This record gives sequence, C-alpha cells and structure tokens, in this order.
Amino acid sequence: MPDSSLTLDASQIVAYQGEPGAYSHLACKHTFPDWTSVNCATFADALHRVEQGDAFYAMIPVENSTAGRVEEIYRELRKTQLFVVKEHFEPVNHCLIARDDMTLDQVTRIGSHPQALAQCDGNIKALGVKNQAMYDTAGAAKHIAEQDEPGLAVISSELAAELYGLKVLQPHFNDTQGNTTRFLVFSRQQKMPVYESEHTYITSFMFRVRNMPAALYKAMGGFATQGINMLKLESYMVNGNFTATQFYVDVEAHFQAPAMQAALEELRFFSEEVRILGTYLADEYRLK
Repeated sequence: MPDSSLTLDASQIVAYQGEPGAYSHLACKHTFPDWTSVNCATFADALHRVEQGDAFYAMIPVENSTAGRVEEIYRELRKTQLFVVKEHFEPVNHCLIARDDMTLDQVTRIGSHPQALAQCDGNIKALGVKNQAMYDTAGAAKHIAEQDEPGLAVISSELAAELYGLKVLQPHFNDTQGNTTRFLVFSRQQKMPVYESEHTYITSFMFRVRNMPAALYKAMGGFATQGINMLKLESYMVNGNFTATQFYVDVEAHFQAPAMQAALEELRFFSEEVRILGTYLADEYRLK
C-alpha cells in the first residue's frame, strides 16, 4: 500500500520495483530526470500506486536483450487496466560488487536477481563460484551492506555501490556488451499521440483466440496482409487452462492508421477478446 507519509505531488512521481539503485531506478532518472522516483517492493505494488493515483507513471521492465522476457509482467498485465504511454531502453552495465574488505579471490558465491544472474552466467562460471538467487539487484547490494556474509558478492549497478558504500570488484560483468533492458511506462490515462505518417509508432495489445483450428494463424493474418511489422509475440496460459491462451503483441503501427484498423478488424473476428494497451512513439534506440 502507498506510504501514508508521502506528501509529494503525485503528478510528478514515477514508481518502480526494487530498492534505490536498481536498474528500474536508473531508467526513471534517465527518462524523468526532474521527477521523484518512488521504490516499491513488487511490480504489482508499482502498478497499484498508479491505479490509486499515488504516482503518475510506473516504470516496468518487460524484456532484456540477453535474458529474454520478464515473465511476471505478463501475468500482471491481465490484472491492471493501465495504459502503455512510452517505451524506454536502458543499457545495463552489471558490476560485481562487495564490501570494502573483500577481494575477488575471496568470492565463493555471487547473488542477485535471477535475470542478472542469467545475464552474467558465463562470467560467474569463469570464476568457478556458485550463484544465489535474490529478489532484486539493488536489494542484493543493500543486503551485503547490512549483513556481513563471508564469500558473498553481488551483481548490481554502480549507482547501488555508491548508495550503499560498497566497492566494485569487476565492472562490465555482464557476458554480452550492449546488454539492454526495455521498459514500458504505464499510466491511468491513455495518451495516444496524434497520427503523423512520417513517425514510427508502436501499438501494444493483448488478445485471446477462439478455440478453433489454426486460430492464431487466422487471427494474425490481417497484419501480414496489411504489411504491418510484428515486433513481439508472447503467449501465456489463462487461469491454468491449456485451451485458453492469451497473447501479448507489439506491432509497428499507429492504432488509427487505416492498415492497422483493417488488421484489427480481422483479429477481432477470430478472437474472443482484444484489449489495446496503447500506442506510443518508437524509442530512438530502435533506429540505432
């Protein structure tokens, strides 16, 4: 629940999951530098703050270029009525950090969020140490700052090392250079940009196909016919039912474009439910 002591203007607050110093915190600082960033224990808490009007935006990670999708988010999307209004790509520079009195040869365990562990798997194996799953990258840094655990180093950001008085044992600890996380910004209000043909837009939506042969092929056929580029397609089960599959999709199109409207008309014919999450400008990162 929102902190009752919080008296800041909610119109200038962006919520994120994790402890201060998390990569979501960095994404907030880079995207909304003049706003107040408020940390939350879970993704659901961050989204709930926006739903309740205690924050204007929620900054939520959805996928990483090395470790893939953040699976928990797709379960949360079904529980919220928020809209996607912006995307942001945050370069991730993982650092191996520890208490000041520890050296690299003393490390026997490396802890962090499972996503960070996956993104540094090769370097962890090269050191010949064990990994330890923890709930958050910045939370891992906070943990070793408060608890002296011999042999435990963590993967986190340089900002977290500064905030918690720790030292960087090895910078650039991620296996792949260019490691990047994509974030979506959620709001209570839909903020669809005016359609201008010279700009590139992303539209995100969810749908559930009818239980019929070749339903997905038929449902998505209109996008191929209309020449709309599909950027992302994720599937997940609904309520544990193997016959009711929900899909999340990103396409390169504006909701109001004639081609998009034609494709959506065909999608709706073969679907039981279609929910538009939002249309927003494509981040400049996509043009690199």
